Amino acid sequence: MSEAADPSSLDLDPVIEAYKKDVDRTLIRENLKLTVDERVRKMISVLGFIEEVRKSGRSKT
Repeated sequence: MSEAADPSSLDLDPVIEAYKKDVDRTLIRENLKLTVDERVRKMISVLGFIEEVRKSGRSKT
């Protein structure tokens, strides 16, 4: 096995390692189970929600 293929020989970036502990991998796995079309539809839905929140925060004068 070459050094490039051996994961134990790689230098780990301490910044990346620090952030990895805060990443919820279950959400990543669940999203990767979706088709591309399902992911896009989910994203569009979230963007619509964000837009509604923004509209509700604007003052009505």
